[in-house]
Amino acid sequence: MVLKYELGEEYANKLDSLDPLKDTRNRFYLNKDEIYMDGNSLGLMSKDAEKTLLRVMDEWKNFGINGWSKAEIPWIYYPEELGKLQAALVGARQDEVIIHSSTTVNLHSLVSTFFQPSGKRNKILMDSLTFPSDRYAIESQLKLKGLDPNEYLVIVESKDEKTIDEDEIVNNMSEEIALIMLPSVLYRSGQLLDMEYLTKEAHKRGIIIGFDCCHSVGAIPHKLSEWGVDFAFWCNYKYVNNGPGGAASMYINSCHFDKEPGLAGWYGYFKEKQFDLSNNFESANNVGGWQIGTSHILSMAPLEGSLKMFNEIGIERIREKSLNLTGYLMYLIDNELYKYGFKIGTPRENNKRGGHVALEHEEAIRINEALKDLGIVPDFRYPNIIRLAPVALYVSYKEVWKVVSVIKEVMDKEIYKNYSNKRGVIA
Repeated sequence: MVLKYELGEEYANKLDSLDPLKDTRNRFYLNKDEIYMDGNSLGLMSKDAEKTLLRVMDEWKNFGINGWSKAEIPWIYYPEELGKLQAALVGARQDEVIIHSSTTVNLHSLVSTFFQPSGKRNKILMDSLTFPSDRYAIESQLKLKGLDPNEYLVIVESKDEKTIDEDEIVNNMSEEIALIMLPSVLYRSGQLLDMEYLTKEAHKRGIIIGFDCCHSVGAIPHKLSEWGVDFAFWCNYKYVNNGPGGAASMYINSCHFDKEPGLAGWYGYFKEKQFDLSNNFESANNVGGWQIGTSHILSMAPLEGSLKMFNEIGIERIREKSLNLTGYLMYLIDNELYKYGFKIGTPRENNKRGGHVALEHEEAIRINEALKDLGIVPDFRYPNIIRLAPVALYVSYKEVWKVVSVIKEVMDKEIYKNYSNKRGVIA
């Protein structure tokens, strides 16, 4: 449903009354004195996630070590079973998704597997706006192979420091590129890259391509298997609401199951023989072979409840509301905030926008701090971006309207001038 937006509180109330997902917010713990717009950094706790976490804690309490075999979902199979639940969310086969470790550890594991420089095809292609941790990992992987990142890492630069030109990425897919690693959504501007197009172009040239999907999983639909994406990884504590530092996920296309994991560990062993504890590694014949260490069971438990909720509601419905919320937010910014010097750094087109809006202002640090003290929870990204994420599952249209109203108040009364222009340790 494409909405024709209007100004005023009454219109926001009308949108909420018509919202088919308006009741899902009741499944989350919301602070009545806050409007939470930071779900693209850390999603809120749901009652569904709490329920499964408490159940698993109870299993630990009652079963001890026997929870590995006697729990409702035996812990030994927990990563695979949760992977099956998440597969539909990302458009993958059930044996192509596993819940494991953290995003950067998973990236190291994937790159160590898929980056196999040979002859003149010995470079990695990235973009200049990717999340820095990904770049750190890629550079260290190059160094481990004795390759200087200054020579063997090809960076596609941004022309505006906000977005990346996808055709420019394709233009850099030379015969020297062995691996491409890109974000699905840029973490600052919220630009959504065309993963299908980029994968197709990479494969035309015989290049392996993977995506960091941290800012897209749980906010937009994916078709990773259909698109032929070689690998992907993502955290689950943002839009998927798995809790701070919750276990991450990785996807590997089934066509690569014959490859040997670059970083092997006992938990990637063929399940039926895992406890034989043989000195000869035998990888599981699915994405589970890329697990390294023992599963973080308590860190995974909230994800079970969250994924069941996602599958119940449907990612397509979540995406529709997300687009309407961010579209409404941008409409209000255009009509209410531009006179104060605000600009939108996020692409306007629905097919190029993730789940958050990048609001730009030269006083972004101080405005961000003022908003927090006035009951709005946004976040700041250097040098001048306030990120606002109206998450479809728990943010209302009335709250979006209220956020813009509070920003107007901050500017009209110059409240932001009461704050330092120096960001805190955590932005």
